[in-house]
Amino acid sequence: MPKIERAERSVKRDYKVIIIGSGFGGQLAALNLVKEGIEDFIMLERRDFMGGTWSQNVYPGAAVDVPSTLYSLACEPYDWTQMYAEQHELNRYTDFIINKHNLREKTATNTTVTKIEWEDIAQKWFVAVKGGEPFSAQFVINASGPLSTPVIPDFQGRDTFKGKSFHSNNWDSTYDYKGKRVAIIGSGASAAQIIPAIAGDVAHLDVFQRTPHWVIPRNDYVFKKWQRAILRKKWAYKALRVLVYWALEYRVIGFKYSQGMLNFIGKRNALKLIKKHIKDPEEQKKVTPDFDFGCKRVILSDTLYAAYCRNNVQLFDKTNGIKEITENGIVTQDGVEHKLDLIVYSTGYDATDGVISYPVVGRKDKTLAGVWSDYPRAYLGTCVPNFPNLFVVTGPNTGIGHTSALFLIESQMTYIMTCISQLKQRNSQVIEVKEQAEQKYTDHIHSEMTKTVWQNGGCNSWYKSKSGKVIAMFPGFSFTYRRWAKNFKSVDHMFDGQ
Repeated sequence: MPKIERAERSVKRDYKVIIIGSGFGGQLAALNLVKEGIEDFIMLERRDFMGGTWSQNVYPGAAVDVPSTLYSLACEPYDWTQMYAEQHELNRYTDFIINKHNLREKTATNTTVTKIEWEDIAQKWFVAVKGGEPFSAQFVINASGPLSTPVIPDFQGRDTFKGKSFHSNNWDSTYDYKGKRVAIIGSGASAAQIIPAIAGDVAHLDVFQRTPHWVIPRNDYVFKKWQRAILRKKWAYKALRVLVYWALEYRVIGFKYSQGMLNFIGKRNALKLIKKHIKDPEEQKKVTPDFDFGCKRVILSDTLYAAYCRNNVQLFDKTNGIKEITENGIVTQDGVEHKLDLIVYSTGYDATDGVISYPVVGRKDKTLAGVWSDYPRAYLGTCVPNFPNLFVVTGPNTGIGHTSALFLIESQMTYIMTCISQLKQRNSQVIEVKEQAEQKYTDHIHSEMTKTVWQNGGCNSWYKSKSGKVIAMFPGFSFTYRRWAKNFKSVDHMFDGQ
């Protein structure tokens, strides 16, 4: 991989910290840096707006699947209108944080990182950006997020389609789908929100499902005025947050230790939901997974199955899937062409092998892609040997299947800020995790993973990398990870190479 030439390194400004990404991970990094007295940082955002996932994902029906009081920053409570916030409210919350803390002044938008490279002599990271002068910094915090690189399978004839098409992550709000013939490819979390949101407005909706997901009731709740008034009091908000946390945390017992518990609490409710909404036995078979409950992401929805039962909705499973895409629509395996005006690809993200989408070059010209060629791995999911002063937010094995991802990100911030403060205390410039420490941590993570439904549940999910190892998930209680992040081990790190 070619180096960034010195001639290109006329950096317009040198920073102490560069944060890549402006979603919740980037915002938490910025807030924690300020708390530590570090103001010399910049956030780099590839889009022309800030906010990450909940500013980008504007597809119909977009909403969070974790209660809002927990899916929010611990330091920034909010006056939520309902238990599971919808996209527009999450976007307002994101703007609230950005504006309150003046983060726009600390952000360069329309700035796409194309490569970062460590230079030992300067003891800095040099950050190349598309169409602009590069940046440099002592530290880089990658907060681009695992769900930021959409994937569209290479269907035969995909580029010949003459109608409208886009990925759900890049929903075109200017396109009027009402009265149109629409296909949604995919049946995961995003599709499960889009389908019932648009089914009543389109002329016809074809849903192409590779594998079904387990679905349980969402049980959303709109807060009453008096309840919101109480929740504006910090003690009440915190009490609800704690209650929700522990109500969700026990699920790990099922995901890791008791399939019987998962079946009793989860699978039983999922099967009841199918029978409640879908009466046709053949249609029931289509939506019933053949893998264990919890192996793939569990979908929360009260409306998906009802949408499948509409007269203008047709569900195609793997027995009659996509053969090819033509200029007029989609041809299924039985040879029938289904004419379409719009194709929506709700086909997921490169969330495991593509955790970081740009090239990263560390010490000794090692590339992160090379180090991760077998599978992505990192100490506490955050630091990688030979890549000093680099921190990956929501890195390998930091995902969570039962609670708020923000809880783990906040825990990561504790570790990252401790690393930076340790350097200050030691009057050092460079911190790097030791290879043997990372190896020991990674071995432990994947040993524990063998006990989980994510590894043994009989499915092939996006939680797994191409290696077959589960990379997206943390195999334990979230409070365990938080304890590890707080318990900084100097012996696991090198300072200035020592």
